[in-house]
Amino acid sequence: MADARRTALITGSGKNIGRASAHEMAKLGYNVVINGSSNKANCDRVADEVRAIGTDALVVMCDVGDKAQVEALATEAIKTFGAVEVLINNAAVRPNLSFLDAGDDEWDRVMNIDFHSGRRLSKACLPGMIAKGWGRIINFSGMNAIRGYNGKAPVSVAKHASWGLTKCLAKQFASQGVTVNIISPGPIGEDDGDDDDHKKGMLKGIPTGRMGTPAEVAAMVALLASDAGSFINGQMLQVNGAAET
Repeated sequence: MADARRTALITGSGKNIGRASAHEMAKLGYNVVINGSSNKANCDRVADEVRAIGTDALVVMCDVGDKAQVEALATEAIKTFGAVEVLINNAAVRPNLSFLDAGDDEWDRVMNIDFHSGRRLSKACLPGMIAKGWGRIINFSGMNAIRGYNGKAPVSVAKHASWGLTKCLAKQFASQGVTVNIISPGPIGEDDGDDDDHKKGMLKGIPTGRMGTPAEVAAMVALLASDAGSFINGQMLQVNGAAET
């Protein structure tokens, strides 16, 4: 084991909210397991940023939609650091899929990445959290995912499943020191500033009149991951500038 620090595992942490969350975890003193599916250069950059803050980082590239790969991710993280005390299930895909045209393979792909990856990682990491009497699982939803996407039924179904799992795990493991919550971000500007038209079109429904930032969502992640967030459990926290939900 690298050291006695707590460890955070963040899926999809090569950019945007995942990257900002990695920074926040490092500031709180956590070692960070960085994960991405394809852009290793981005993940290596985030790992260097974490180390510059003063904690250790491990990069594990994998497709979290693949059962064997996601189990290997958890195994390597736990082998390296001893346990994962904070699990942040951030990785997601949001394809446009017509309900009538989407096939089983497309449904399975979305469900595996957006829901089953978090379920599988939770199952792998929970024993270590329970053994230590302390843990945090932080899932991600989204405004439109919970409201119901027009043309993205698999995404909405997967995010509803994550919300349901969050509530169940929060009740089952609270007495063992583990909290489980889910964050629902509003329209968030990305690291490269290339906001898509859908997000820009939502600006009129945001009273603050601007997009949110990855750092603002990561601040909620940091609160939930801290001791100060120990009485927040089984909740959906909306970080959306009072956008219509």
